[in-house]
Amino acid sequence: MSIFRRNRKWLDQSRQQNIPQKQAKEGLSFDLNSNVQTLQSIYRDCSDVVFHHFNMMGNTRAVLVYIDGLTNIEEVNQHVLAPLISENHHEQVISIDTMREKIPVSQIVEVDKVIEAVEAIANGNPVLLMDGQRQAIIFGLGKWEQRNIEEPTAESVIRGSREGFIESLRVNTSLLRRRIKSPALKMKSLGIGHYTRTEVAIAYIEGLANPDLVEEVTQRVQRIEIDGVLETGYIEEMIEDNPYSPFPQLLATERPDVAAASLLEGRVVILVDGTSFVLVAPITFFVLLQAPEDYYGRYMIGSSIRWLRFLFLVIALLGPSAYVAVLSYHQEMIPTTLLLTIAQSRERIPFPALIEALILEITFEALREAGVRLPKQVGAAISIVGALVIGQAATAAGLASSPLVMVVAITGIASFLLPRYTTGIAIRMLRFPIMILSGILGLLGMMLGVIALVIHLCTLRSFGVPYLSPIAPLKTRELKDVLYRAPWWKMDTRPDPANKGSIFRQSPGQKPNPIKGDEQ
Repeated sequence: MSIFRRNRKWLDQSRQQNIPQKQAKEGLSFDLNSNVQTLQSIYRDCSDVVFHHFNMMGNTRAVLVYIDGLTNIEEVNQHVLAPLISENHHEQVISIDTMREKIPVSQIVEVDKVIEAVEAIANGNPVLLMDGQRQAIIFGLGKWEQRNIEEPTAESVIRGSREGFIESLRVNTSLLRRRIKSPALKMKSLGIGHYTRTEVAIAYIEGLANPDLVEEVTQRVQRIEIDGVLETGYIEEMIEDNPYSPFPQLLATERPDVAAASLLEGRVVILVDGTSFVLVAPITFFVLLQAPEDYYGRYMIGSSIRWLRFLFLVIALLGPSAYVAVLSYHQEMIPTTLLLTIAQSRERIPFPALIEALILEITFEALREAGVRLPKQVGAAISIVGALVIGQAATAAGLASSPLVMVVAITGIASFLLPRYTTGIAIRMLRFPIMILSGILGLLGMMLGVIALVIHLCTLRSFGVPYLSPIAPLKTRELKDVLYRAPWWKMDTRPDPANKGSIFRQSPGQKPNPIKGDEQ
């Protein structure tokens, strides 16, 4: 079956499952009863949808439709129903201008389509239907329970803002507006999901972001046809360049300062209603290895920590593989004293080094995932105690040697140094095939695995941007924020992920030059 036929079949099934959509496309009628019947048929068996009948201003029948729990009932009673029910007004013709004069609500919109009224009701805004009027009036009085702005839980904060995104899209956009007050910050709003109609906002800074990039992101999001979108992960898998790669091609963050910094670099941020994580595009592999604190502390400290991160990235990927390769095929590389110690510890081990390493690595990964899924009060304790107990028991039972337990522990610690969870997951997944190659071919197998990994990274793109940029292809101007972190007064140009705007982010000559005491 072709893609076109499958799309047609999906659309036909969706229309059959959502029959009221046919009515929703119609225009409103002059007859109040007809409009009410249309909305009642759409919201059939919806006990939380309220149809409040009343006489408006003493002489006009009207119905106010809203969803209980998504609408500010107090504001509706005080500022909508109370002025409309008052008999002090006897206007013969009720218009939107009259509504704006009588009702103290800032957002009042007039619509004439059923679908527009349905979307307003779904967003929590009450809709007023009047007899003899084809127009419905929408009041911006949506309100629902939401969590307070808190410190992000998935990204620890050492220095910087402790505000994190929440599940409300408008709160999240306001957090970005607080940091970037320029009107050049633009936000395009889209509705994705046949049933959920999830609001998605695409944010960018006009003049910094490449218009072609913004258009590409918008088109990729718009062409998503799915029943519902509940998290940014739905959109991430639908719009990435290579869906079969274990490496993330978009950055997921719940820190507003990270999103604002990405916007200032000419990137695009995708915000989704109902989740605290936003997506940043395009990115490179080195962006995933950078932490916000690299830019908040002094540049020497940030550069040192970044070098430490690179070192432990190699250990997290190749630590067990190097142990298995050297112990299985290249014993001559081990000092004699250490080799005797390892041989003594492996006297009772019935498995070859590869099987032993696979058993310990799989057990460690299971403990780590168990610690993540368990309640916070017991998760950390069980994962740490479990690792200690199982490691000691495996050594005592002769199932694992002490040197390998230490290698697996160091590898686990190394993976924790990676600032992004998705990057750590990718490295942990790739560790196993490289380990198997090392157990079969020794160091040759390990190097073949590394070469295949580098080739794969060189072929990856994130919205057209090379994944290993600025190393491959080489851009010497941008190396000052990759291998090390240059001081802020030296980073006068912004990186070039895909932007075609101004490359300069500050005026020249920003290096501190204090006045000497003898010159005062």
